[in-house]
Amino acid sequence: MAEVETQGSGQVERIADRALFRVVYTERAKDRAGAVTTLTKRIGPVESLLAGDGVQVRDRRLSVHDTWDVKRRSGAQADQSYLIRITDLAVLDDLVAGLVRTEPASLAGPSWELADRDDAMRQAQREAVAEARRRAEGYANALGRGLGPLLRLRDGLATGQPAPFGANRMPAPAGGAPRPDIAELSLEPQWVTVAATCTTTWELPD
Repeated sequence: MAEVETQGSGQVERIADRALFRVVYTERAKDRAGAVTTLTKRIGPVESLLAGDGVQVRDRRLSVHDTWDVKRRSGAQADQSYLIRITDLAVLDDLVAGLVRTEPASLAGPSWELADRDDAMRQAQREAVAEARRRAEGYANALGRGLGPLLRLRDGLATGQPAPFGANRMPAPAGGAPRPDIAELSLEPQWVTVAATCTTTWELPD
């Protein structure tokens, strides 16, 4: 019995409906305890912002270490980092503006996501199988045969490809902390690509 093996791929694009940001706050002092104390006071308003609706803190990490001037200890530094997921994009602009106002050491994002990635993946898989079948039918036709039943199907690499992270260092605002104008930053949801590939084996009847 003859067989034909073909590969197929499918790709689906959807507009993102969730966003990820990374935010880091840093404080320095003469010793570790002092750095942590100052940092704790600093992030109080940040925690209030992150307690709002449509915002999830996916990861929160504290790092404390000594700082050095060449080979001489110069003090200590405390860092608090957050991985934030915004599940309601209606609050994105206000949240980002509020975070910028707290003057983080760094803010990076957004990285775009889909809340329901499974539906997009199923569509990509259907397209992958359909393409593999079309290829197999083409070979069968070239041989003057019909295409028999599917014998085997192997899942290939299936990945989500969100838009890349963008990183922006936030300068300290001059004089007070008015609400920053972020309208020109174009924080509009971007396309997220979900792809699937497969390998299929079909019977080629005599």
